[in-house]
Amino acid sequence: MIIRSPEPEVKIFVDKAVKTSFEQWAKPGHFSRTIAKGPDTTTWIWNLHADAHDFDGHTSDLEEISRKVFSAHFGQLSIIFLWLSGMYFHGARFSNYEAWLSDPTHIGPSAQIWRASGITSELQLYCTAIGALVFAALMLFAGWFHYHKAAPKLAWFQDVESMLNHHLAGLLGLGSLSWAGHQREQPHFHLELVKICGLSYFSWRIRSSNWGSMVDRHCTHHLAIAILFLIAGHMYRTNWGIGHGLKDILEAHKGPFTGQGHKGLYEILTTSWHAQLSLNLAMLGSLTIVVAHHMYSMPPYPYLATDYGTQLSLFTHHMWIGGFLIVGAAAHAAIFMVRDYDPTTRYNDLLDRVLRHRDAIISHLNWACIFLGFHSFGLYIHNDTMSALGRPQDMFSDTAIQLQPVFAQWIQNTHALAPGATASTSLTWGGGDLVAVGGKVALLPIPLGTADFLVFYLLVAPQILVFVFLVMDLEEGYMSSIGLGSCLLRTILDGMGSNIPENAVRCLGSISDQGVVTHITGGNFAQSSITINGWLRDFLWAQASQDPLHVRPIAHAIWDPHFGKGRGSFYSRGCSWPSEYRLFWLATLTTEMETERFVVQKCRISSESSFVRTLRRQWNLYAQNPDSSSHLFGTSQGAGTAILTLLGDSIHKHKVYG
Repeated sequence: MIIRSPEPEVKIFVDKAVKTSFEQWAKPGHFSRTIAKGPDTTTWIWNLHADAHDFDGHTSDLEEISRKVFSAHFGQLSIIFLWLSGMYFHGARFSNYEAWLSDPTHIGPSAQIWRASGITSELQLYCTAIGALVFAALMLFAGWFHYHKAAPKLAWFQDVESMLNHHLAGLLGLGSLSWAGHQREQPHFHLELVKICGLSYFSWRIRSSNWGSMVDRHCTHHLAIAILFLIAGHMYRTNWGIGHGLKDILEAHKGPFTGQGHKGLYEILTTSWHAQLSLNLAMLGSLTIVVAHHMYSMPPYPYLATDYGTQLSLFTHHMWIGGFLIVGAAAHAAIFMVRDYDPTTRYNDLLDRVLRHRDAIISHLNWACIFLGFHSFGLYIHNDTMSALGRPQDMFSDTAIQLQPVFAQWIQNTHALAPGATASTSLTWGGGDLVAVGGKVALLPIPLGTADFLVFYLLVAPQILVFVFLVMDLEEGYMSSIGLGSCLLRTILDGMGSNIPENAVRCLGSISDQGVVTHITGGNFAQSSITINGWLRDFLWAQASQDPLHVRPIAHAIWDPHFGKGRGSFYSRGCSWPSEYRLFWLATLTTEMETERFVVQKCRISSESSFVRTLRRQWNLYAQNPDSSSHLFGTSQGAGTAILTLLGDSIHKHKVYG
């Protein structure tokens, strides 16, 4: 008798399809009973667009919601492929890509990522554009097929282990392997061990000729992580009894002060897509911010390090995208708490204990916020006061009272002892020499000092304050201070968009044959960034006219809220009414009516004259003083004039209203 193991149970994950019909297309708002009645006011138009993808509002059936979201994702991918196709086509038809390839150090910048991808001709760009169009059509078909022909069941969306296996092995493993599928990998496939042993799989090296990561190292790295992901793709239990179960892993984590620990978290993440989306957005947002910093510290593409405008744009883009994603994470976490969280069934687990201890959490965050507020902004006030009294020896600076980031310096110096051995970024940490490409500075190591310490804490303080108010909103159950939270978040992101490039701009410049570096700005970050007056006088005004990249062209609009009434409100009354958006407000705004009129003029899409009329009221306080340099912030006429010419020459031709 032959004994066989029982056949594994085959699960049917595909349900009967939804019939394809175009009849509903002729009924605007068919997804909402209210909107389907027809327009009464212009609100109907906005709701028609806003509610079309509010799948929670269409139905309460989680399976139907999941199918719609899944199908809509294919539509989104189709749009992305169409957008990429247009980009590749315009690059092939209108760009200077081939000319840039012939002389990348002298011809204007093009697309470094194309060269890193292996594209070396306009013909290849055309082929890529056609391929993207084909994939756009495939994604459209897939979206229709997976909703109208083979609609997945809810159990398919909740099969987390199978999903992880496919994503790890298929998406990341095979994706990394295909990215590494270059001729450089021939030794691996032919088992040429001598060549293989000479490679460092997880390291990062620099090609000094163009100061971009070596493409062959990219290939080797992606081959190595492809192997890891392919192995990890067999880690979770599916139809067979081997592997890990994610629910078992979560429920096994119980700390001494966390009650039931993560028990019930698996059910939350498989029944509430808002909770799952919140975690994914938070992780992706954090990763995007990490990418923003790595793009300039470890340039991944050839000749990117000397293309300062592209580097600045990449940093700003990724910082803002990361911020948006984190805001989305908080929004969907709040939706989960309102719609999906049931405290009666989630007793004494980790989330329940956090919610029940929110008062203690708020008090500790409040203490941290006050501490950082006084010990960051207060240090600047101290420096400005000592500077005004003519006592530079009593200021916090590298030449007087030093506040060195000793822990960061210790870590950097430890890695810099053996550049490239302990960490791939150690060359940028003070260990290494200046690297120049085509007469431009590609890398200029800068040691950290007191100025970096002060700026870091000035940014951390409002970040913690945002968290305090968001937790307070969670405690009170209403969004009383969400205006403050959004204003502060905007201030944080703008601060990141102004402070960090300011620090990085001192690395940018040209180098002569004698090795003399000429910075594109004054290069006095360590001296001027330790006082408020230094920020406003030098970086935001005087040097803005020197900056060809426009890193700081009207950047005073960013810093006014930091040091105006709004900044004081953050640490005193804990509320910030529209002062955050009154970017140029000073003592001239006397009445509430005048304030509201100012806000409307500032924020509305208006003509040049109305905007200039609003700005002109403060112009005399900033720079419009041709006879002396003793006006506010001590700037010269040229600095302010050069900046505000962006708004039109008519500013300087009209009477100044005071």
